[in-house]
Amino acid sequence: MNTRTRDVPVSTLAVILLSLATGPGFAASPEGLRDALQAEAAAIVRDHGLPGMTVAVARPDGLRVEAAAGLAEVETGRVMTPGTPMLAASIGKTFVAATVVALAAEGKLGLDDPLRRWLGDEDWYGRLPNSETITLRHLLGHRAGLPDHVHEPAFAAAWQAGATSLQPRELVGLVLEREPLFPAGEGFAYSDTGYLLLGLVIEQVTGAPWETAVQQRFIEPLGLAQTGPSNTRRIPGLANGYVSRPNFLDLPPTTLDQDGALRWDPAVEASGGGFYSTAGDLASWGAALFSGTVLPPAAVDDMVGGVAASDADPDSRYGLGVAIITTSPWGPSYGHRGWIPGYTASLRFFPAHDTTIAFMINTDAGIIDQERPVMREIEERLAEKVLHTVAAKKKPRYLSGALFEQQLLLFRQIFILRRAAIPIRPRPRRARVPGSGTLLTSIKPIAKPLG
Repeated sequence: MNTRTRDVPVSTLAVILLSLATGPGFAASPEGLRDALQAEAAAIVRDHGLPGMTVAVARPDGLRVEAAAGLAEVETGRVMTPGTPMLAASIGKTFVAATVVALAAEGKLGLDDPLRRWLGDEDWYGRLPNSETITLRHLLGHRAGLPDHVHEPAFAAAWQAGATSLQPRELVGLVLEREPLFPAGEGFAYSDTGYLLLGLVIEQVTGAPWETAVQQRFIEPLGLAQTGPSNTRRIPGLANGYVSRPNFLDLPPTTLDQDGALRWDPAVEASGGGFYSTAGDLASWGAALFSGTVLPPAAVDDMVGGVAASDADPDSRYGLGVAIITTSPWGPSYGHRGWIPGYTASLRFFPAHDTTIAFMINTDAGIIDQERPVMREIEERLAEKVLHTVAAKKKPRYLSGALFEQQLLLFRQIFILRRAAIPIRPRPRRARVPGSGTLLTSIKPIAKPLG
């Protein structure tokens, strides 16, 4: 085992040494942790005026603790429970990316394969921006220079009409013959379109629908019984989502109609997200993925390498379907956020503590429409409750002007930077904690960190 630690930042080493000396910083028992989570969830719901939320903690050793607060449906008084499903939105990209990476580990495809190897026979392929130079790795890391179909007027019109007809190839068609945002591999721009293409590749390689491939490879073996494809308007028990108003899609204020069905077809998200889940299942998934339970260690290493996701936030990077926060009082973290109208979610794995924290909220109001990064505030608040460290709290320092606009876009849809082509930073060096097998990422500062 590689036991070098000289590349790990001093602040991260302090967190690691504390964790190794004292063990996981949980409450005295799972019951105590559950009580603490319950109290914190109730406080977050109260402080942010949320209808409801679920939160969960999981570890690779099988520990899973869940809590819920508030209401799954305000109008009927339906209580939120840990088992109440919600749409996981872009957190589904972690499933899609892991499937592609697993296929590569098995030699069934290569991450550096040109996309044309797998989709070049499609009659539309030559009209795709950067069609001759895109690789699968570029798509996984949002480095392909592709526009994002969700910004196209035709997509908004289809969603407003119920989004019942557009299939992945039709959605890809919305960006054909557009100018690329930058040459493939030379920048970062979040693109759901790229993940639709990855879904098509999975189908080409496996001969099965992309969601079936994900279910058979990960969801069923891990026993994630509360997770499934969001490909129907009727998802049993789904929490009603409360939509930020006004919104660019001009959607009504709730996601469910009077019969409990979604007002729009969630299948339109396809492999850009594509799953409903619970906080407990998401936490279990994060613990399994980032601990190396379901992928070879080298494959996990590849996923958590990354490039800069924003000049405005040097602590944020993006790997292969993984959003990376390099600096916090608890060390780096890996995961993803999810946003779809009416629902927000977060999954964060803290390698220094071998712990995953996930939460889901049945609204985006008061979250994506704020001038401060509310999702990150909630993530840090829960980490503070779960992960006991000696690091002092720092008062958040927010951006203004042009930099703030980039920051707001970033937090609106899970590290999405849609308007700028950002030069790639060198990949980070990585080290493992002696005796733990825990992967850490060492980042040389790009700029002075905020706060």
